Order: sequence, then structure tokens, then C-alpha cells
Amino acid sequence: MPRSLSDHVRGNSGTAYVTPSRRTSWATLSELADAFAWSLRDLAPGDRVGINLPDDETVHAAFLGTERAGVVGVGIGARASAAERDHLLARTGAVRLLTDVPAAGDVPDPTRALGVEDLWLLNSTSGTTGMPKVVTQTQARWMRFFSHAVDCGDLGPDETYMSVIPAPFGFGLWTAHVAPIVSGRPCVVLPRFDVPTMARLIESERVTVLMCVSTQFRMLLNSPASREHDLSSLKVMFTGGEMIPPDRAREFEDRTGATVLSFFGSNETGALTATRHDDPRDKRLTTVGRVLPSMQLRLYDETGAQVHGTGIPGGLGPLTCNGYWDDPAANAKLYAPDGFMLMGDLVSIDDEGYVSVVGRTSDIIIRGGKNISAVEVETHVDAHPAVDAVGIVPVPDAVFGERVCAAVTLVPGSSLTLEDLTAFLSERGLGKESWPEHLLVLDELPRSSGGKLAKGDLKDLAASRLA
Repeated sequence: MPRSLSDHVRGNSGTAYVTPSRRTSWATLSELADAFAWSLRDLAPGDRVGINLPDDETVHAAFLGTERAGVVGVGIGARASAAERDHLLARTGAVRLLTDVPAAGDVPDPTRALGVEDLWLLNSTSGTTGMPKVVTQTQARWMRFFSHAVDCGDLGPDETYMSVIPAPFGFGLWTAHVAPIVSGRPCVVLPRFDVPTMARLIESERVTVLMCVSTQFRMLLNSPASREHDLSSLKVMFTGGEMIPPDRAREFEDRTGATVLSFFGSNETGALTATRHDDPRDKRLTTVGRVLPSMQLRLYDETGAQVHGTGIPGGLGPLTCNGYWDDPAANAKLYAPDGFMLMGDLVSIDDEGYVSVVGRTSDIIIRGGKNISAVEVETHVDAHPAVDAVGIVPVPDAVFGERVCAAVTLVPGSSLTLEDLTAFLSERGLGKESWPEHLLVLDELPRSSGGKLAKGDLKDLAASRLA
């Protein structure tokens, strides 16, 4: 029987989690987990319990506590709106909500504990376009995911991790919960994301493995803190969750000495492909790597027929989830006719087996009958030296149906006009039909509680601003 996460915790020693204000040992984490489990002793096995706690050691203790109590946690991001929280609680039928650490009690009944293949956690899609769906999780799938990370990143037994991803979501789950627990190594976490604090703790804790979304590492590069602190301890950065800008990834590698790696998948599919430490640099930074040995990948058209070259990816293998919680309609759309689990992306596969994301099925702007990939335009706009972050969305147009809008935040001290941007895109060789016809400069881009760009909110914002 494989060891559970709680079994690993009980066998670990030393520091478990580091925050800007404190250090928590594995022994203390286990005591906190027992307190959560004892507080849930009156619930029936399999009851759902909401977990809405800060991204520090307490949320990880709660995940362990529900495991030990034999109940199913419902992960709710610390920055979730009240509407999102209430939606998840109602959707899962949660009977309790954990928002604080309970008082210590007796040791929980070990016979109630969940196994690694049991339904352990319900978390959500990150809600980029609306209210999230609820995804079923087991410990085993994320343990298998981490084993691929060890292989792809050539990780050793003495790594120090930093995860700045919200804990309940797939990316945060394996990086902040599973990776440190299975390896028995410290993990630096930030209850509130802050670039100077991030840089300071990389230096002071000698972090070797950084996990963050693309926006976060771009913010680090743009901050003076990246030059004020020594980041040379970094060995690997796992990034993703959204478009990875290759130019900025090269800059990150050149400035830190770290190797930038990524997995391609979703909360639902786990990972389908990955880049490896021994891949050629160009392939690492411009593709999402090759299919993982444990997974199968097929491409489909919009009818569900299998195609070759370019299409909608579907995956099958031990990293996929068991579908959505009590949602037959959503599950019907999640799977291809042959049982492979579908994603919302469009990808192509080259002759060497490397996979490239060329768009999303919902990220196509149709201007006068011309299909424009928002992902492709974002890649080019993001390369402009004044651009800090970008989202490309359609705005309604009476003549063409839709026009392309670039919503950007700028590097501090920079300015940008639409004319500057289109001249830059012309120099890069982007076809004129794909150039943005509107530029919206914002203080910040709207994001989901999972940290991803909220395209639905951004689309609504652009439409209202440009009406």
C-alpha cells in the first residue's frame, strides 16, 4: 500500500514551511493536522468540508486534517470572492467551513484515514471565464505528477522549494503540498504575494526550486529586488498556468542561472507533456515539451474526430482526474468519444514530437471572417520592452464583428502608444491583420482566485471601456 501524505509527514524531520514571519516544523504541522482532524470527528466519512485558509502552513495542515478524519476537503482559494466561495460550498454540499485553526484535541482515529487512491479533495478550475467547475482529486495522481517533476528537473534529495501559487489549485497543490511532503524538504510560501519578499526569501533560504506562474516571474524580473538580492541558488523554475514568454524566460535563465521548465496540462488532466532539463534550450522555451512516458496524447477536431498535426489535445493515463464532481453535463464535454480527456487548447506536434500551444478553442478572435489566435498575438506583444503583462481579447465591432484589443500593464517608468506597439509588431513580422486595433493600458489585469488572467472579466472590461 503506497504511503499517504500523512505517513510521509510523520516520517519527516526538520523544517516544513517557511513564511515571511515564521518557520513550522514537520512535527508542528502534524500536530496542527491532528487538531483539524479531531475537530471533524463528528462528521460522517466522505462528508465535504470547505477549506478557506491563508496560503501558509495552516491550509496544508487542514488538507492533512481532512485526510486523517476521512472527510473530503473542498479547497477554496484564499483570494476567492464571496460568490465563488458560496458557489463551491453549495455545489459540493459542504457541511462545514474551516477558516481558522481549531484547538488541539486527542489523536484522531487512524482507521478513518483516507487512502492515496480515495477521493481526498475537491478543488476548482481557476474560474477564468465564469464560476468554476469542481474537480475530483486523489493524492496518488499528484504524487505521480511529482515523480515526473523530479525526473524532468533532475531534482535531488536536498532541494529547498518555493511555491507562490495559491494552494488549492492543481499547480499549487503539487508544488506547495505534495512536493515538500513527499521529499521531506522545506517549502517557502507567501500568504500574500509580494515580489521584494519573494526575492529576499529566495536569497535567505537558498531556494533551489521555484514554482510560479509566468506573470509572477515577469514581475520578479521587472523589480529592482531581482538585482538587490542574490538569486543564484535557483536551480530550476517550474512555470506555466498561462502563456510563457520565451524572451523573458531566456532573460530569467541568463540572470539567475536557473533552468526554466514547464508542464502542459490542466487541473483536470494533470500533465500531458513536459520540458526536461536536458532538452535543447530553444525547445524548452518555445514548446511545452514532449508527451510524458506515462501518458497518451491524441488530437481532435471540434466534432471529436481524431486528427493529426494540429488539433484539440486529449490525454489518457494515470495523471488525469476522475472527472467533475456530480456534473454529468460537464463530464460529457470533458471527454472525447474514445474516452480521452480533452483540454480547451489548440496544439501542434512537430516531427521530433515536441508540442506547441497555438491557441485556445475559446481564444480565437474572428475579425471579418479571419481567425486570429489571441495566444500568438500575446506572445508578440509581451516581447515589447515596455510591456509587463498582456491579455488579448476581442471587442465588438459593427463592421468586422470583432476587433483585437491589447490590454497591458507597463513596466514602471515606461509608456506605450498603439502606434509604438504596431511598429514593434511590424518589425517582428506579425501580419497586419493580427495587429491590435485598440490598446488599453491598465494598472493591473483582472485575475482569477487561482492567479490566472481572467479573460472573461478582461473582455467585459475592454468592451465597457471602449464602448
